[in-house]
Amino acid sequence: MTLTTWVLLSAGLLLAAYSVVVTAILVGRRGSSSSQQCADRLVCRSAQLSAEEKARHYQQQADEAMRLSHTFQKFVPRQFVDHLAKQGSQHLELGHADEDEVAILFCDIRGFTGLSEQMTPQELMNFLNSYFLRMNGPIHQNRGFIDKFIGDAIMALFDHPGGMPQDKARDALHAAIDLRKALAIYNQHRNNSGYSAINVGVGIHFGPVILGTVGSDDRMDTTVIGDSVNIAYRLESLAPRYNADIVVSAQLLSTVQSSTGFTTRLLDWVRVKGRQAPIEIYEVLDHLPPSEREQRLASSEHIAAGVRCRKLQQWDSAIEHFNAAQAAFPNDVVTAHHLAMCEIYRHLDLPTDWDGALSADLTAGMSHHG
Repeated sequence: MTLTTWVLLSAGLLLAAYSVVVTAILVGRRGSSSSQQCADRLVCRSAQLSAEEKARHYQQQADEAMRLSHTFQKFVPRQFVDHLAKQGSQHLELGHADEDEVAILFCDIRGFTGLSEQMTPQELMNFLNSYFLRMNGPIHQNRGFIDKFIGDAIMALFDHPGGMPQDKARDALHAAIDLRKALAIYNQHRNNSGYSAINVGVGIHFGPVILGTVGSDDRMDTTVIGDSVNIAYRLESLAPRYNADIVVSAQLLSTVQSSTGFTTRLLDWVRVKGRQAPIEIYEVLDHLPPSEREQRLASSEHIAAGVRCRKLQQWDSAIEHFNAAQAAFPNDVVTAHHLAMCEIYRHLDLPTDWDGALSADLTAGMSHHG
């Protein structure tokens, strides 16, 4: 299967249709010029109908091939194939691989297991399809594409065609904000229909990935793998622990650049599962109501100062800053989390070279709020 499958298929079909039309015209002309020499006009009429029937048959085949092409695109994203073609690859075959830097977004429904237990299988499928239909638009409208659905989760990639890294990162952030807006509209519809609202968590990271094909001779699939994919997935899983809607990495924000005007606050300095190097994680606030946004921003500087003190194992100073953050924004899950972690870590036998990063495994057990 060529990488330019759809382009070649479309061109081939158009050429075939054009040939059929030309053939039909020529047949008609030859029938007209020899009509006086034809002894049996019924035979000529039969030949003309045969040509028309062939034309209809060829057109039906062309329409069916186009429908199959459109169906195929639903299983293998056109953007994925376009990306490989952009890299100069001529064939989409098993084991093919290319490396690129992209923004990776994961979106997951919170409490989906409990929600699904209340539905029949058909109700569950109807719900998921209704949900995915609404989440698809914000991703595609911001030049992203859905790589795969994983249960109730969505994995999307942002590879701004012809754009710079900051364009890719910016597209992903805009998509996340638009996902929250689409979710609010969807929840209004659910409320009008007598259903409870749902919530989602979003995680985004920017970095290198490997795009390729895996499988066997008779079953092949496209895939995206790499450390960056793992980070994006882990960030999404951290969202409920910090009561945050959108969690992003410092790498994504540095790629976007501060001049773009997104509103964020530092959440933590953590070591996610499957990765040795720690990362700074941030919460995106642009989709929140102004009053809630201001509340969270009021505690932002104190949280950042508290994390800096924690890295140095200056526990009393760290707790002081986190208490100030809590005073600025009472009942904030983030500051309650940090105060709890300080009380735990200050009593642990930490190595002398401890870098101040919290273990995601420990925070999962001690401060899960989702």
